[in-house]
Amino acid sequence: MSAPSGGGASRDGYGAALLEMVGDDRVVVLEADLGKSTKSCMFRAEKPSHTVSLGIAEQNMMLVAAGMSTSGYIPFASTFAIFSERGFEQVRNGIARPNIVVHLCGSHGGIHTGTDGSSAQSIEDLAIYRTLPNMTVMHPCDDISAKALTLALRHHERPSYMRTARNKVSRAYTEESAAQLRIGKGHIHRTGDDVAIIACGVLLNEALDAAESLSQQGIEATVVDMHTIKPLDTELIVDLAKRCGAIVTAEDHSIIGGLGGAVAECIVSEYPVPVERIGVQDRFGESGGSDELLEMLHMKANDISKAAQRAISRR
Repeated sequence: MSAPSGGGASRDGYGAALLEMVGDDRVVVLEADLGKSTKSCMFRAEKPSHTVSLGIAEQNMMLVAAGMSTSGYIPFASTFAIFSERGFEQVRNGIARPNIVVHLCGSHGGIHTGTDGSSAQSIEDLAIYRTLPNMTVMHPCDDISAKALTLALRHHERPSYMRTARNKVSRAYTEESAAQLRIGKGHIHRTGDDVAIIACGVLLNEALDAAESLSQQGIEATVVDMHTIKPLDTELIVDLAKRCGAIVTAEDHSIIGGLGGAVAECIVSEYPVPVERIGVQDRFGESGGSDELLEMLHMKANDISKAAQRAISRR
């Protein structure tokens, strides 16, 4: 089994948010033959009049979404994260460059996708979209936070890319705590002054487990859900650097250009302290169970704990 039995998958939260927006006739949903997998099918079942199914034509979907946005609609377009990369040129020139409000969702991102193998495991999508001016880039950790952040996009005035995951994870949020989430602001889950662990997506739970393990060793860690990679909450990061003096990042993504890269860029510019990056090294994934792959690529709680100790030793 690739997924644990409990909790929720962030793709389910995306679908639930779309379903909650069926009463808003400005909202339109676009699909590229994967509505069942991305969960946009939940909206389609209730409001087919505002759903556009474009088949396996991701580039076309991006520009159709842009056209609908300029016609007064709020488009939400989804496919697999790996397939969203096919439309990069269209997103760059047809959405980001003219700053047209289109909300893209790439599901099944990261090695957590598991047995689908490296050809389907997008480990570079966050980095790709983070390079584009005007783009907001997010990676929520569970279904509840994904729902809250997707609902917030309805009033967001810039184009966005959100990555969701296929598999269920333990929930880090309740409906009440998720109501505090704000695009562009990290959410602090626990506080400690010895090291800061900044995580996103499915690795937030690993970061929380690592913090518990460190606490048993007398090391108290702050754990932050940095669900928005762009715009990055630099104010919070600099505050953590000053207070803790050591930082670990954790993400199911390449350490090049994703959350780890973004945090390192901020730290080296603003307040240099030791930074350790947990994520996919300069390699592709492979087929296997989700936990099996996290273990093999050194992305589990134990690996985060060791990285925290390394960062502290370099302080």
